Amino acid sequence: MSVQSAKPEEATMPTTPASLGNVRRIVLTGFMGAGKSTIGRELAARLGWKFLDLDHHLEQRTQATIPELFERHGEPHFRRLESAALVSTLALTDTVIALGGGTPEIHTNRLLIEQAPGTLTIFLDAPFPVLFDRCVLQALNPGATDRPVLKDPVLAESRFRLRQPLYRRLARLTQPTEDQTPAETVTAILERLPK
Repeated sequence: MSVQSAKPEEATMPTTPASLGNVRRIVLTGFMGAGKSTIGRELAARLGWKFLDLDHHLEQRTQATIPELFERHGEPHFRRLESAALVSTLALTDTVIALGGGTPEIHTNRLLIEQAPGTLTIFLDAPFPVLFDRCVLQALNPGATDRPVLKDPVLAESRFRLRQPLYRRLARLTQPTEDQTPAETVTAILERLPK
């Protein structure tokens, strides 16, 4: 399983998992570019927990990249593989899990997340233009992952509008990220976690 140990930053003291009440795992959701992986790694480090990116976990399970899975099998098959990968991650404890942007589109996935005891779901929220710009900037980095949904900006915005209410309904907490650095977002989340 592709769970990474997150190393706490030297300047921050980890919050002990015992201080989170019944929370055994935190699931981050939101559209691509929301910062799920970046914020998830830092949040896990500050908690002294592990971090798991569902897309990377799925790539390791299938020995193929997300764009390859889309191209070879189409989105419906990809979503079935993603659901199977999700099931395996929801048994983990003391773990921050970053979902793929489309994971909550599937009703079964939403039910799995909602019914997994000890799961706290957080929606990382920002407006579409901000998220799109972040993704375009990320795509310029060497080794960046190709994002099939971004090939058509109009379709991407349509997907965003479809998914946003699903993210809101699924989440117990909504954290705006538009005007915050990842570190500021993590601090804001930590302040809002159950004690």
